[in-house]
Amino acid sequence: MTESTTHQTDARRPAWKPSEYVPRLIFWETTVACNLKCVHCRASAVDFRSPDDLTTQESFKLLDEIASFAKPVIVLSGGEPLVRDDIYDIASYGTSKGLRVCLATNGTMLTREAAERLKSCGVQRISVSIDGSNAESHDAFRRQPGAFEAALRGIENAKAAGIPFQINTTITKHNQTQIPDILDMAVEMGAAALHIFLLVPTGCGKEIADEEMISPREYEDALNWFYDKSKEVKINLKATCAPHYFRIMRQRAAAEGIKITSETHGFEAMTKGCLAGTGVCFISHKGDVYPCGYLPLLAGNVRQQPFPDIWNNSELFLTLRDDSKLEGKCGPCEFKMVCAGCRARAYAATGNYLTEEPYCVYTPHRLKKR
Repeated sequence: MTESTTHQTDARRPAWKPSEYVPRLIFWETTVACNLKCVHCRASAVDFRSPDDLTTQESFKLLDEIASFAKPVIVLSGGEPLVRDDIYDIASYGTSKGLRVCLATNGTMLTREAAERLKSCGVQRISVSIDGSNAESHDAFRRQPGAFEAALRGIENAKAAGIPFQINTTITKHNQTQIPDILDMAVEMGAAALHIFLLVPTGCGKEIADEEMISPREYEDALNWFYDKSKEVKINLKATCAPHYFRIMRQRAAAEGIKITSETHGFEAMTKGCLAGTGVCFISHKGDVYPCGYLPLLAGNVRQQPFPDIWNNSELFLTLRDDSKLEGKCGPCEFKMVCAGCRARAYAATGNYLTEEPYCVYTPHRLKKR
């Protein structure tokens, strides 16, 4: 088999059916209020809840609309979702509709009582952001002394309540050498998963991009290391906002003579890189719907239009579902159907969300022949 044929085989569409575009994962920014002021915050969080937050009844209506045509995972996020007194009512209502409800938190407000209430509301997983392997590193990033120890206490409270937890970590220059230690910590603590995020220059992340974003080559090295570790550790590892991981996974598997299946590579074999507008979307605290939390292009607002209508008919979403519209080197790339490049980073770098992923070092075979 020739090299080009190998790439064509390994770069086939994933097993999920792209013709059946239903939301699989919805991130819902329930509030922009937060008790921390993290340097990379997408939400540019504030101290107090906004009067524009969706009300409890509007939240119930949104969950009704989602459940009317799909059963995605709903991630209640923020800001800090535990700032909302009604977050337990929202979680319970989502559970009653047959939705898998999860909560993304910084962990500092996750008391024993809060964890037990979330468990009783049917919350199925909690993600806690840990961005340093020690208090000095994490607290500096979170701009709050004691945040690290408080997050670890929150994790212990989730464990005591019987709620599975995962650790989310954004890789930046300040912590890139600590990622192996964070992985070890996640394993030792009994995490269900470690999700690493590649920084997207939006929100506060845009302000620190030059200072904190590691280079494309360093990202490539980090993702190759992540692939190696995925075969060694027993917890789930997932690269987020790093669609080129799905190209690396196929390149490495091909070199090893391994066929990618759910048995060999788990859920990662069944999905693809950038899912913005195809399997994922983001709903802001005031009901604006975006392809993801890092791509500030509006698809609609749930106060003005039913969510299923936005999901099914938004011109923005329909464009994102058409691989043939990708530009730059993403257009001819043999891996575009399993990668698609980060549309948010493309937009942040150029103002064009369809152009090539600026943090990918790979040159497609078709371009190499020129």
